[in-house]
Formats: sequence, structure tokens, C-alpha cells
Amino acid sequence: MKTITVLGNNSGRNAGDNAILGNLLHDFSLKRSDIIFKIPTLSTSFISKSFGHFSVKPVGMMPWNIAFKNLGWPLYRAMTKTDMVLVTDNILFDRKFNNPFVNNLKSIALFAPFCKKKNIPIVLYNASVGPIDLEAGKKALQRVIESSPLVITRDIQTKNLLKDLDLKYPEVVVHADCALNTEVPSERRLDEIISRENLFTNPKGTIGLNVNAYIDNWSGGGGLNRENFCKIIGGTADALIEKLDVDILFTVSQIMDMGVTRECVQQSRYQSRIKVVGNCDYTFQELTGILSRVDVHAGLRTHTLIFCAAVGTPPISINAYPKSAGFLRTVGMGDWTIDFEDLSVESLTALMSRAWHEREGLTAAMEPVVKREKEKSRESVTLVSNILDSI
Repeated sequence: MKTITVLGNNSGRNAGDNAILGNLLHDFSLKRSDIIFKIPTLSTSFISKSFGHFSVKPVGMMPWNIAFKNLGWPLYRAMTKTDMVLVTDNILFDRKFNNPFVNNLKSIALFAPFCKKKNIPIVLYNASVGPIDLEAGKKALQRVIESSPLVITRDIQTKNLLKDLDLKYPEVVVHADCALNTEVPSERRLDEIISRENLFTNPKGTIGLNVNAYIDNWSGGGGLNRENFCKIIGGTADALIEKLDVDILFTVSQIMDMGVTRECVQQSRYQSRIKVVGNCDYTFQELTGILSRVDVHAGLRTHTLIFCAAVGTPPISINAYPKSAGFLRTVGMGDWTIDFEDLSVESLTALMSRAWHEREGLTAAMEPVVKREKEKSRESVTLVSNILDSI
């Protein structure tokens, strides 16, 4: 048996992170049965409960495991007692570089030379990198990349960043996010959820929205604070209800976002026509299934956009992360974005209304592009297998 350590945000709180890990494990299971996956995590019970049907070994990262989250004995052992390390998602950045409760890069870079010495390859797997703004961050990233025979990224921005930083790096392959291959539950299960939550009762349709708790960060210290943002989102929901006679569904993909979501709903005059569902109650597959029934969706969290693309629902990005706009470009939806400096009730309502009227054409145009992106994501298994078998 081979052992692969998978590094990512695998605590269970974020549906997007759960989808990355779940689809990675599923994609490998389609081709190989000889791999045990070590998963460093803050919640070993979550990994066992959600992914125990795969060959997984949760690695506890709590203080009683002699760890300060990303820094400590468990991560060192997971990275140095394995055949390969896969780095997923977007965990290699230098924001709060010296805080192991936030930053992964410094800890991974600390142990990467030990991997190199023991000939344990570190492979970025359908991942993103950045931002890297500090010299210390650049040096740390170089230490990680020096142990990498291959970088598989989910966006061209990562490839450009490595070049712009003037790092020494191996071959870079641009594939796609693992979450694109999310499979929805059965129609029976979806109908159960829809009935329980009383969703999609309006024959005119339902439009989706998603927000996150970091609004003060994304507004860049400008006038768009949390209160103003919630007024814009609530006002947009009202305008769409009045203009199109649709209902509104907020999808929460990160547990911490429920508070700001409720604040947005409270700004609406039509709260009886707004529903909220979230990953505190439903799996990433179930949320994706729900999003398959939405006409169009606008969101801040990148993975709600990815879930929509996976099931043919036209996504619109409220640009909180560069990776969101980058993802939409890869699926042919690059024009369907709005930046914070342009955000208003009028601008967001106009963009979402236009997408709603054009939704059938947008879905048809996305379909072949998304199909190819899904194939690219799964092709990463073969590239990693070739490296693993050569060790």
C-alpha cells in the first residue's frame, strides 16, 4: 500500500473544502485501491464520518495532539511518514504569515526540506497559490516548490504568480478544481430536502445569493462596510422579487457566514419570500443539488460558483477573491462579475436580471466548457499516479 498525505482546510466547516477532499478521494478511488490517505484535521470525527468509506486515516491537529493547529508534531509526522504530500485548495499564502492558526505556508515550508531530504514529493494538486506579498512568504513558497516535481493548479493566475515571483519551479499543469466533479444526491433525497425547507414553491422561479463574513476585508477599507453591504444585498433581493416576481434563496457554504447572511435577510421587506439553507445542515453534495434547482446565483464564496457551474446554473461573481473571477473566465462566464467598487442595488439587480433572462443560453454555452474542465480535474489522478509509481 502507498500512503499520501493530503493538506488542506479539512475541518468540516466549509462545504467547498469538503468538496475538494471528497472529490479528490472519489477520483482516486475510480483508478486505484492501493492508497491510504492521511488527512490532518481539526476534527477527526468529521473525516471518519464523512469520508470513512474511503481509505482514510485522520490525523488530529488539536493541542492534545501536540499541535498548534498548523504547527506541530502531527503535521511533521504526516509530511515525513508518507510516500507523497498533496497540497490542495488555496492554503499557500502569506497573509498572517506568523500565525499558525491562520497560515499554512510557514508550517509547510518548515517541514518541506525534510520531505526533500527523504525524497518525499510535494505536489500541488488542483490548487491555487497566493497572495504572496512578503519576502518571507516568497522564500517559504520557494522551499515548498523545491520539493515539488510537479505543480497542478486550478487557474492560470497561479502559474503567472510563480513566474512573476521569479521562483525556481517545476512543470506547471493547469487543470481544474476538484469540486467541479461534485455529484448531487438522488432525486428522492433532493425532494425530501426541498419539502422540509419549503423551497421552490414559486412557479416564476428562484434566484440564489451567497455572502461571506469577511466583507470588511474585501471592501478594502472603503465606504462599503458590513452594514452598507447587507443593505445592498437585502435591497437587491427586494428589487429582484419586485421586478421578476421570483423568490430568493441564500446558500451558506461556510458555517461562519450564517450571521452575515441573516443580517442581509433582515434588510429585506419581503422576508417571507426568502429562504436560507446551509452546510450546518446539509452536505456539499446536497447544497450542490439544491443549487441545481436555482435559476441563477450570485455569490462571494468561490465554491458556490463552482457548485453552480457543475450543475449548469449560471453563476455570477461578486468579486471577493481573484480566484472567483478567474474561475468564471475558465467556464466562459468571465463577463458575469461585479467588483466591490461597482456594487449597488441597481448594478447587481441589473446584472442578475440580465442573467435570469439569458439563463438558458448561458447554461447551454457553459455545458461543454465545464465538461472539459471536469475531465481535466480527474486527469490529475493519472499525473500523480505516475509520480507515485516511480518512487
